[in-house]
Amino acid sequence: MSTESNVVELTFDDRGDDGRIAWVTFNNPTKRNALGLAGKDLFFEIMTDLKHDETLRAVVLTGAGDKSFVGGSNLAEMAQYDLAKAEASATKTHRACDSVRQFPVPVIARINGYCFGSGMEIAACADMRVAADHAKFGMPEVRFGIPSGMEASVLPRLIGWGKSTELVLTGDHIDAEEAYRIGYLERLVPYADLDAAVERWISSLLACGPRAVRIQKRLIMDWDRMSPTDGARAGIQAYVESYRTDEPKRMMTAFVNRKK
Repeated sequence: MSTESNVVELTFDDRGDDGRIAWVTFNNPTKRNALGLAGKDLFFEIMTDLKHDETLRAVVLTGAGDKSFVGGSNLAEMAQYDLAKAEASATKTHRACDSVRQFPVPVIARINGYCFGSGMEIAACADMRVAADHAKFGMPEVRFGIPSGMEASVLPRLIGWGKSTELVLTGDHIDAEEAYRIGYLERLVPYADLDAAVERWISSLLACGPRAVRIQKRLIMDWDRMSPTDGARAGIQAYVESYRTDEPKRMMTAFVNRKK
């Protein structure tokens, strides 16, 4: 049986000269892949170590089994918190989410079932989200006497203020079709097609310049905190930065000469 010491597992998909894809799996299916304090620490450690891997092209986050991505945090653990543990837990949730949001290569959330609370926050911080059509979503914290904090703050940018407010004030769940309709999901597929949908994104990413994708990811982070004018200036700098290696010349020349 899974314990808090092994609820997050890391595996790699080696694509040869194209680099590697990391798969990070929340593996505690008997508890809907819920994350406690130790699980959040382990996830943060894994993501922190991975960001130094120069061969990495993408990270896929998913849950073990076909029932749950992350069903939230560990309620049995949370019920016993004092003020210090409450602060520590919230901080760990933020660190886990932020390690996703600021990761240097694209992060894909492969949502295979329940995606509640901290799970919905982690997935919101990914760059792209695809879900199986049986998945459920929600921010139920207020139904347990606490507010939705930390990276719930990302939701208004993703799905708008109205829907975000509804979710965090009511604690209501929504189905995958609704999550897709409001823009939380980029893709919605039957469970059997989930891996194929992830692979389509990975194939597209591998067709791109590895350095260009890393520069683009950093630029997206700049856009989030900048005015349009400052974002454009950052874009100019990023564009120039891309020419510090031969990647643009190699890829453009290969495209121009593809039919010769």
